[in-house]
Amino acid sequence: MQDKTFLMIPGPTPVPESVLLDMAKHPIGHRSSEFSKILEKVYSNLKLIFETKNDVFVYTSSGTGAMEAAISNLVNEGDKVLSLVIGNFGERWAKIAKAFGADVEKISVPYGQAINPEDLKKRLNEDVNKEIKFVTLTHNETSTGVTNDLKTLCEIIRNHGAISIVDGVTSVCAMPLKMDEWGIDVLVSGSQKGFMIPPGLAFLSANERAFEIHKNCKRSGFYFNWDAYKKSVNANSTPYTPAVNLFVALDTALNMILKEGLETIQNRHKKHSLALRAAIRAINLKLFVEDDSIASCAITSILPPEDISVPDIRSTLKNDFDIVVANGQNDLKDKIFRMGTLGFVCDRDILAAVSALEATLYKLGHKFEPGSGVKAAIEILTK
Repeated sequence: MQDKTFLMIPGPTPVPESVLLDMAKHPIGHRSSEFSKILEKVYSNLKLIFETKNDVFVYTSSGTGAMEAAISNLVNEGDKVLSLVIGNFGERWAKIAKAFGADVEKISVPYGQAINPEDLKKRLNEDVNKEIKFVTLTHNETSTGVTNDLKTLCEIIRNHGAISIVDGVTSVCAMPLKMDEWGIDVLVSGSQKGFMIPPGLAFLSANERAFEIHKNCKRSGFYFNWDAYKKSVNANSTPYTPAVNLFVALDTALNMILKEGLETIQNRHKKHSLALRAAIRAINLKLFVEDDSIASCAITSILPPEDISVPDIRSTLKNDFDIVVANGQNDLKDKIFRMGTLGFVCDRDILAAVSALEATLYKLGHKFEPGSGVKAAIEILTK
């Protein structure tokens, strides 16, 4: 059916109609007092979302732009960077750091697992000369559906003295993430995830420890330079021409988020992920991440039945029900499919997606008791 497509992928995520309508208004001047008032609210509300007293910079870019901004404003050629890798986006940190001339070391685990804090502690304890200056890590790895124990990992990094650089692209808004309380030095995110607006904006917040290191960075670049953005934030402005309408959309979305309440939103994401996971188990499918304690609240990775392909599942869901789910990435392509429960998603959407998945699998010949997945989801959603 035309204009009925529903996204259940890691991003972009569904966008509220009120956000779309505000974004569709005629652009306003980015140096006008009207836009400055919007920026003042946005900058203030972003601090509440990040749970920080630090400024939050907004780049007109994807989340990867904020990742590059984090590295380019801190890392000098030859600096030692330790990258914690649990999936594709952990690898991206390492690639960006290498592009800026860093000496990159990785702690990697098999996909589907989280970083063991003891492994990190052991490696940092071995670094008696404090050669490791930065540790990059992903909070919520959407390529696999795994969430790291960020609070514990950042405490270990802080005790060592290194700077923690965290990818919170799909975890900010969706799950507990307290920048100041957990001692996170640099945190980045993106607009098309839990913020419920289209792609095009990226966010970065850095604390005083990180800014002290930044002062000695030899090549901070031009467009992503922290100094330019800090000056503009303090003036309720932007250093360069921004995506004006996306800022308007962000203002509306932030008001919605804060009205619902961060804790309420985080609990909703957890409930939806648990409902989906219960449904998957009930219809005789296997979860790629079996341990609920490290499973993402934003994306669920699912193994297909042995005799049914991922492309067939995805195409049937799209063609018959206008529901889009994601394939696996890189080595996991066609080996798993990923269902997002991130952002503007309600109980009705979960039940619709589960029933559509049941119908898809039934059509493709999978053996299970029809209705068992919906029943399992209902039991979680109605608790």
